Amino acid sequence: MRVDSFDFALPRHLIADRPAEPRDAARLLVVAEGLADRTMLDLPGLLRPGDVLVVNDTRVIPARLTGRRGAAHVEVTLHQDLGGGRWRAFAKGARKLKPGDRIEFAADFAAEVAEKEEGELVLAFTCEGTDLRAALERYGVMPLPPYIKRGAAGDPRDRGDYQTIFARVEGAVAAPTAGLHFTERLLAALEARGIPRVSLTLHVGAATFLPVRVDDTDDHRMHGEWGVLDDDAARRLNAARAAGGRIVACGTTSVRLLESAADEAGRIRAFAGETKLFITPPYRFRAVDLMLTNFHLPRSTLFMLVSAFAGLERMKAAYAHAIAHNYRFFSYGDATLLHPARHAA
Repeated sequence: MRVDSFDFALPRHLIADRPAEPRDAARLLVVAEGLADRTMLDLPGLLRPGDVLVVNDTRVIPARLTGRRGAAHVEVTLHQDLGGGRWRAFAKGARKLKPGDRIEFAADFAAEVAEKEEGELVLAFTCEGTDLRAALERYGVMPLPPYIKRGAAGDPRDRGDYQTIFARVEGAVAAPTAGLHFTERLLAALEARGIPRVSLTLHVGAATFLPVRVDDTDDHRMHGEWGVLDDDAARRLNAARAAGGRIVACGTTSVRLLESAADEAGRIRAFAGETKLFITPPYRFRAVDLMLTNFHLPRSTLFMLVSAFAGLERMKAAYAHAIAHNYRFFSYGDATLLHPARHAA
């Protein structure tokens, strides 16, 4: 499909730069046969006992670093862990960087450019494992998207604001933002309603946040993101569906991993590996019955995914409604609860 089919205009003032307080006070637009304005605290009543909420328990690391190569300033955003202290990264000020160059981030923290290809670097750090994670905690800042404006040193508030209540497994370089709306109060209400929770892990990376720079979706190259869904989670999800419950995916990252783990009949299998699944209309969803997600950028892979699920024209109408009613957009913004279109296109 043409990428401009997924374009829309958004007033800048609707882009949220802080999460709702409290988080579960965020608004929730229900997109079904019609549209309904709700809040996140209404979610338990919008689901049925026996439905299962699937959440992503990845934890965001402070993946943005500033350093110097000689006199040149370099800003680096890590996006894929290659193991052994090596990371794929995007960099500003990298035009003159070449393999073998050393970037100094601090007196005791540096990396060598191991590879450079297609605007990306592979960095080999001077430490690895827990030592590298400790250095990132000390010198890195949270990798907020560029439409959220912060100073070079970041904002300490984002260390908490940009993590979900489910965050457990370190490795993401962007938050699974649908999970940002949950609180202990809301989770207790879901449990009391008879809606259990299952966790999976997808380390959010470039596949989720990179813009689409081609004219046709067929020409877009998805980066890989690492995910794990264990045997127990797969068993619980299949049992819930067999009993008549629905799988409610919290976030597009959960959707992509569930769909990667499902077979043609819709049975979910354990999964551990990289997914490059790129979902655009038309797509037959096998594992996901409802989707909770934020409002996404125009022309993004995420808006393409929700359009495949709920229908492109229905999503355009929903976004027009949200703009007219001053919903807050993007990572720190409000949420949608999407029901599938009968013939999503």
